[in-house]
Amino acid sequence: MAEKMDRRSASSLDDDGDDELVVDQYLTFHIGAEDFAIEVSSVVEIVGIQHITQVPDMPAFMRGVINLRGRVIPVVDVRRRFNLEDRAYDARTCIVVVNLAGVTTGLIVDTVNEVLSIPADLISPPPSVQGNRRSRFVRGVGRVADGIKLLLDLDKFLLESEQQSIATIQDAMPHDGAPPAEPA
Repeated sequence: MAEKMDRRSASSLDDDGDDELVVDQYLTFHIGAEDFAIEVSSVVEIVGIQHITQVPDMPAFMRGVINLRGRVIPVVDVRRRFNLEDRAYDARTCIVVVNLAGVTTGLIVDTVNEVLSIPADLISPPPSVQGNRRSRFVRGVGRVADGIKLLLDLDKFLLESEQQSIATIQDAMPHDGAPPAEPA
């Protein structure tokens, strides 16, 4: 049975070391007209949308950074990453905080749905796009009772240069979440 997740308040996902509890477990969310899923083991927590501080000279899909209890977290707008049209953030918009390429990063999604169990035998390879090429973001297609979920590959979500940009943002910020001091 699927477990609903509260989108209005910050909810941490505990990591008690029991990997059997998260095998085949996926957090599902909605972007545009599609449902996506990521492995629960990648999720640190889910928070509501909050003030995002823009950082100059970042790719368009990088919205900026947030202060999450004293930690500076870079934030990626998944709609922009997928080259979808922007939409205004609302009460259902969430930031899914994940470990992305070794850096704690927020992913802005339209809505978080639920945690689902999708056994490996119900996951197919992603469909081919443009000849024999597959979408670099999708690692598989999960078949569930109400349709399909596109399973994202977080390891391929950012190019190496983009990963370096995110790491640079976090390294440049003080650990208390305050912006860097202006030069004298």
